[in-house]
Amino acid sequence: MKNARQSEILDIIKTKDIDTQEQLLEELRARGYSTTQATISRDIKELRLVKELTSSGGYRYALSERKAASTSDTRLRNIFKEGVVSVDVAQNIVVVRTMPGLASAACSALDNMEIEGVVGTLAGDDTGILIMRDNALAQQFNSEVHKLLK
Repeated sequence: MKNARQSEILDIIKTKDIDTQEQLLEELRARGYSTTQATISRDIKELRLVKELTSSGGYRYALSERKAASTSDTRLRNIFKEGVVSVDVAQNIVVVRTMPGLASAACSALDNMEIEGVVGTLAGDDTGILIMRDNALAQQFNSEVHKLLK
């Protein structure tokens, strides 16, 4: 069931511009899948879907190109240079402000990079937070990100 649903999700995002989980949920229901928003959210993460800018200026879900671990620095650099507005630190929390709709992509990239000291990430529409194990690691990460943004 899960594999079939996820396969259907991939088909939907290839054929339609879907920019919200609600739209994706409606499309799945129209195709006979009974599921919840929480399940859709997990599917999005497992499928490594990201939001990309469309030619009309909106956003849509798309399949992330999974690259080798050796190119993870390049991936992060590209995501940050394209969409991050600012990065700041407050004790062990790093706050990443992005262009609208890109916080999820930035946090997803960070999650997949297995950065030392990251306990977890949380993304909204244009703000992501990284919870670091301690203040020193947060400061170190903040410094590294600022270097990437230059």
